[in-house]
Amino acid sequence: MTLNNKQRQYLKGLAHSLKPVVLLGQHGLTEGVLAEIDLALNFHELIKVKVAAEDREVKTLIMDAIVRETGAVKVQTIGHILTLYRPSEQKKITLPRA
Repeated sequence: MTLNNKQRQYLKGLAHSLKPVVLLGQHGLTEGVLAEIDLALNFHELIKVKVAAEDREVKTLIMDAIVRETGAVKVQTIGHILTLYRPSEQKKITLPRA
């Protein structure tokens, strides 16, 4: 799934007031963390994940792995916060048309 600029801007606006749902700790990206992100995406559709990695390259690799493993779309990245969107079966967010 890909988002156009209008849809991405809309999701950024919705995500502005959200707090991170999942926080990656010292153990990094584990199966449990991926399962938690998957559950949160199924329930909320739009979530924020905080990746606490000191090295920029490691942080980028972790964020790319999260996007790849969950099948979600990266809406934006600001600092250590990754915003993800994945539509669920019960559509909660209606995206604007292209």
